[in-house]
Amino acid sequence: MSQQTKGIYEFGSFRLDAQERLLQRDGATISLTPKAFDLLLALLERHGRLVEKEELFQTVWPDTIVEESNLSSNIALIRKALGEGENGLKFIETVPKRGYRFVAPVREIPRAVSGHLSKAASPASAVPVETVRLSQRRRWPLVLLAACALIVGASGAMRWIVFRHAPAPKITPFTTLPGNENQPSFSPDGNQIAFAWDGEKGDNFDIYVKQIGDESLHRLTNNPARDDAPRWSPDGRYITFTRQNGLYLIPSLGGAERRITTYISAPFARFVNWSPDGEWLAVSDWNSPQEPGTFSIFLVARETGEKKKITSPNAGYVGDRFPAISPDGKTVAFFRFIGSADCDLYLVSVAGGEPKRMTFDNAQAGSPVWTPDGRNILFLSDRDGSSTLGLWRVPATGGAPEIVEAVRDAGAVIERRLSFDISHQGNRLAWTQSIDDVNIWQYDLNGPAPQKPQKFLASTKSEVSPQYSPDGKRIVFASDRSGSWEIWVCDSDGQHPLQLTTFKRRLAGSPRWSPDGREIVFDSRADGNSEIYVISAEGGQPRRLTNDPAEDVVPSFSRDGKWVYFSSNRSGSPQIWKMSAAGGQAVQVTRQGGGDTFEAPDGQWLLYAKGRNVPGIWRIPVTGGEETLVLDHHRAGFWRYYAVAPQGIYFATQETPDHPLIEFFSFATGKVTTVTTLEKRILFTFSGLAVSPDGRTLIWSQLDQTGSDIMLMENFR
Repeated sequence: MSQQTKGIYEFGSFRLDAQERLLQRDGATISLTPKAFDLLLALLERHGRLVEKEELFQTVWPDTIVEESNLSSNIALIRKALGEGENGLKFIETVPKRGYRFVAPVREIPRAVSGHLSKAASPASAVPVETVRLSQRRRWPLVLLAACALIVGASGAMRWIVFRHAPAPKITPFTTLPGNENQPSFSPDGNQIAFAWDGEKGDNFDIYVKQIGDESLHRLTNNPARDDAPRWSPDGRYITFTRQNGLYLIPSLGGAERRITTYISAPFARFVNWSPDGEWLAVSDWNSPQEPGTFSIFLVARETGEKKKITSPNAGYVGDRFPAISPDGKTVAFFRFIGSADCDLYLVSVAGGEPKRMTFDNAQAGSPVWTPDGRNILFLSDRDGSSTLGLWRVPATGGAPEIVEAVRDAGAVIERRLSFDISHQGNRLAWTQSIDDVNIWQYDLNGPAPQKPQKFLASTKSEVSPQYSPDGKRIVFASDRSGSWEIWVCDSDGQHPLQLTTFKRRLAGSPRWSPDGREIVFDSRADGNSEIYVISAEGGQPRRLTNDPAEDVVPSFSRDGKWVYFSSNRSGSPQIWKMSAAGGQAVQVTRQGGGDTFEAPDGQWLLYAKGRNVPGIWRIPVTGGEETLVLDHHRAGFWRYYAVAPQGIYFATQETPDHPLIEFFSFATGKVTTVTTLEKRILFTFSGLAVSPDGRTLIWSQLDQTGSDIMLMENFR
């Protein structure tokens, strides 16, 4: 047998490729942080025997000081990713006070040095793992020392000496509460963190404060409405937070709340930041009620609520969000969005004026935070092409952004916007670490009553926006199971999934079939802002249909296949447009707003919702004309979960977000009836409801598992 290295390990329904650093379950990719992957690999290499904690520390974190809780938190991440506990599954055994043992049967498929599988090591003849290969891992400190010896110049050598003896970054969980904890904010002295938590029952977010090193909680708010986005005042006396359409102030030790100002915009778009003198707060809000969806940066006076507008994005932009005031109080950093996700970092004077563009990425980004000395700005971005957001640093004077090595090397994954902060001393970093699992469910409309929905298409990642093919034999959906959001198809029973697109970096979503079932239209940010693409249902090279600086999203074919409808802000606000399926000039259809759209079964009307968080389903003649409200029962269309059938409209309600209903509106009678009650939440970020062509089955996307903790890095630099 030829020399082997970095083999492939199989256990249960899982397959880990050490060389490609890839973990899969039944062919679907499972995402793990780099350190969690290294830890799982170390356990697989030593499967069947007790691995002492010290051995794991030396293998996974060589020459780095980490707390024992960092080991246990990564073990927890692995267990959650593997689904341990489901149907009695058991992979990792904890040996109290000593270490861990991988107890499931493991097979190794050795890999030849050339990178191909050895002929003598097919999956059928795979042998158990018996050897421990640590030499390469343990050799890297020597390589590092040798490389450092080649550094020319005293300044370079001195810099290496300083960092070599600086305290190593240390990561520990700051919260391990049930449910979701997010949006951490450091107190001015850096010893406390305010955050939002949805409570033990996961039913409502309130604001809490916790001391670093102390497990007791101090609850600040207790309101049936959702409280979000806590931020400490510079003097530490107050904390601001958002509730519904208001910005509130509360003493950090507890006490009476006071509303500072009222927002026009939807709650999810807010981000608040204090000026260093504590007199002003920077916020993002709609320009006016007459310009919904277009955001600007405002300064709000803490005492009076007076608002000063300091940015005015041009028409075609979604607007400006995530403001952060510099430590000297003179400059505001913010992100200008060309679409719902793609944006760039800008700086503007607190007095207003023309902003200065700092990045040129058109990438997903957000959450700018100034370093305490005001020299740099930290922000989240996927500008390197990864499927997760990395932490980047850019000089305030301009220049190329650089990845924050301490975070990347530690394997930290900061997964959500509004979810990281650094202490005022600059030595601590806090962020949200989360796991969401979205799957596709189905309901038999002709089945016996009562019945419960059944899970239909699932992985450890997310499956969204399902749509039946016209013949009902296949389903198209969007998924990040491969590590990035791509378009997939499968059989109508969920079998034989096939990945159609390979953009790898940018989001692809909102897939819809052509009437003949041969093509699929979808939106993607493959080239920056969102455009409309068409691809063969069998795969191949996507064909780009639109080419405009505006945001073009949520497409659908006309009933005769000659037109593609889509929503675009190219006229200054989201409206429905159409263009020939072969390409060409786009024509505006609506004038009063438009989002997800389908032609009615008779081909005479266009049915549409107006976007996220806007209630109602409307119609307009396909040739244009006056719009008419068709349905607003239980705020139908608010979540973009609706499907048009010949007899009526199926839709999910917004009235009960924790246990929403799916209801049916009859075209013939105008009446609404309840179809079923869902046990889990649905997502407002994706369209996600479809009915089979024969009218027998409903499918939709559902949030089956969600959770998040706040992580803390000491000795951050």
